Amino acid sequence: MAETQQIRVQEAIDSMVQGLEKESIRKMQGIMFRCSANCCENNKASMKHVHQCIERCHAPLAQAQAIVTQELERFQDRLARCTMHCSDKAKDSLDSGSKEQQVKNQLETCMMKCVDDHVHLIPSMTKKIKENLASIAQ
Repeated sequence: MAETQQIRVQEAIDSMVQGLEKESIRKMQGIMFRCSANCCENNKASMKHVHQCIERCHAPLAQAQAIVTQELERFQDRLARCTMHCSDKAKDSLDSGSKEQQVKNQLETCMMKCVDDHVHLIPSMTKKIKENLASIAQ
């Protein structure tokens, strides 16, 4: 994929992740740290009980991070499949005798379409992630 297209996808994903972090993850982190601090306040609790309490506090954030990671991996896999399809089409065109410059143009156009299509998927992916994050019990 052309470097400018990679940068475009990366910037769109970075913007989405930063938004999720500000809107959802940060709040969850605050809750987790306050919850963990409360676990440590109980002087009568055993060390095992305190550790279990802290683990329960960390669980929602870990679940949230797993949701975000899974969606980003799914997005990356889909984009990779699309670009692989473009590469395969270009190779087939070269093998059938098409001119190199024509194939390069075809490949670039196909890759740009992959990027366009996938960048347009980011808002719906963001919505799905936000819905999943909202369903996590705090």
